[in-house]
Amino acid sequence: MEEYRGDAKVLAGGQSLIPLMKLRILSPVHIVDLNGVRGLEYIRRDKGVITIGAMTRTADIERSGLLKGECAILSDCASHIADPLVRNLGTIGGNVSHADPTNDMPAVMVACGAELVVAGPGGRRKVAASDFFRDTFVTAMAESEILTELRIPVAGRRAGAYSKLERQAGDLAIAGVAASLLLSADGRCEECGMGLTGVGPAVIRARRSEEVVVGSRVDSGTVAEAARLAAEDSSPTSDLRGSEEYKREMVKVMSKRALSLALKRAKSRSR
Repeated sequence: MEEYRGDAKVLAGGQSLIPLMKLRILSPVHIVDLNGVRGLEYIRRDKGVITIGAMTRTADIERSGLLKGECAILSDCASHIADPLVRNLGTIGGNVSHADPTNDMPAVMVACGAELVVAGPGGRRKVAASDFFRDTFVTAMAESEILTELRIPVAGRRAGAYSKLERQAGDLAIAGVAASLLLSADGRCEECGMGLTGVGPAVIRARRSEEVVVGSRVDSGTVAEAARLAAEDSSPTSDLRGSEEYKREMVKVMSKRALSLALKRAKSRSR
């Protein structure tokens, strides 16, 4: 990537790059294929962190027993992505590093407080997911860097959920919401993360919603207020999938669903 700076694109699963090349939106001179690089495909638990190699296929994330038990939000999200063919080929690293605002995994990474490990000629460094997505198709990575690992914190009373509205199964999101909660022993929310899909030029972190939830004993009123603020802080545009007003209303609905399921899961894990 350093040698062909500006003239090369990375190929992981190819489910974003190849369609763009077919449409002549991208015409890279060189392709750097990561499929022959060993050691980038794994799902592990290391103490309080789930680590996932960037070349791990979406289908493996969807089916992982470890993730279903420890970080179900990832399995939720993976099951919503495209169709089985795409999930068998596509990778989590490709989904995240492509930085398409309608991709599902970026919102999950933001909501979970994930750290993304990138590597380049200068070595490895960690970037918080909330700082990684800069704009549409723009990330904090330099041209010569690649994403190698995703690190998601897990704990006994931490749980999350992803809720997505789509026209048909596997479609891009009309609106999607990822929510993650960490409950204290007495049932109060210690940490909250919320990420919004498809309603802005990049994934949106719903910070005001998070602030409402943290410190509270989350109930229907708290959920409703957080959902209202998430809708206000979204920035959708009208298109074939719906008007701006409709999408804001759907952010509210999806926020309620994601927070309610995350709360249910967190409570069940605290028993």
